Amino acid sequence: MKFDVVIIGAGAAGLHCAAVAGAQGKKVLLIDHAKRPGKKILISGGGRSNFTNYYIEPEKYICENRHFCKSALSQYTQWDFIALVEKHKIPYHEKTLGQLFCDNSAKELVAMLVKECEKAGVVFSFQTEVINTEKTSTTGYSVITNKDKYTCKSLIIASGGLSMPKLGATPFAYKVAEQFGLEVLPTRAGLVPFTLQPELKTPLAEISGVSIPVSVSTPRTSFNEDMLITHRGLSGPAVLQASSYWLPGEDITVDLYPTGNFDEVLEQAIAAQPMLQLKNFLSTLFAKRFVETFLQLLQIESMMLKQLNHKQKANLSTSIHAWKIKPSGTEGYRTAEVTLGGVNTDHLSSKTMEVKDHPGLFFIGEAVDVTGWLGGYNFQWAWSSGYVAGMNC
Repeated sequence: MKFDVVIIGAGAAGLHCAAVAGAQGKKVLLIDHAKRPGKKILISGGGRSNFTNYYIEPEKYICENRHFCKSALSQYTQWDFIALVEKHKIPYHEKTLGQLFCDNSAKELVAMLVKECEKAGVVFSFQTEVINTEKTSTTGYSVITNKDKYTCKSLIIASGGLSMPKLGATPFAYKVAEQFGLEVLPTRAGLVPFTLQPELKTPLAEISGVSIPVSVSTPRTSFNEDMLITHRGLSGPAVLQASSYWLPGEDITVDLYPTGNFDEVLEQAIAAQPMLQLKNFLSTLFAKRFVETFLQLLQIESMMLKQLNHKQKANLSTSIHAWKIKPSGTEGYRTAEVTLGGVNTDHLSSKTMEVKDHPGLFFIGEAVDVTGWLGGYNFQWAWSSGYVAGMNC
């Protein structure tokens, strides 16, 4: 069967790309091995999908070529996608830091994208396994599946990365890239919780569920948001953000009191309430459960504030403002929200996402070496990269 465009992968990037390409009058086939489209959209944001962010900026993306994402993000902005959401009368709200979520359910977002595809005449083929893709001398590309053989002028790979294999993530995009001689940069889990060594994991697991506003730093950057203690290690927005910039073997530094000067607060408390127990004083700043465990980890006996000597005060302040933790690793692709690395952008046109050496072949979305921050940035990359490919395929 002949199509103008075959898109492999019916996630965020693939769905949007198909709708855009179809709206240009192209005959489009959208293939996916799953039963239904948009699985990752449906579970994202606790089922409400953090679909974009008011503050999309190229600086909030990780890529070997830090300029690569600028063109696509400027051609199709967050305001363009918000306009589409509003056109379909999907109610949404800002949560924090510009993050936009559906008021009701991410199902509305998937339904919107499917509706746009149907309006553009896109043909869907679900539960379809791609057996082979190849370049042809006449038509462009051929795609052989377990159902049929298709030919097309443009082939768009939108099959994502390795994160969340339970949703069907596979290395398919990387295999196709390598088949056509493209470099695939090393991949690793991003936006993922840290795991800890037993000596820290065991005591912290006792206070699983405690959340603290912190600053988490790696050797490259810092993030000020909440840190969540879990029974496996550390999670929460600050930790997930930092994980994308962390390399195995490195320490992270946690500032438990990023909004103030602990030394000053401690001295004021000593002057005002010298007889107050250290444990009770710290419980005015942090959750009581955390304080008890933290003091045990520091091997500090609770005492009256006036009993603290200079060295003890200095050690306590350092531990509060610069708690050094060496993660044992991350939870990996199983819980990672994104995949870092992927198809080297040097092979692609930043304006169209087309492979420079193979006209008609495109890679979009998470398959490419572009990874956004937590907070709707990766979905916006999906919309933007999908749009430019759809307009130019």
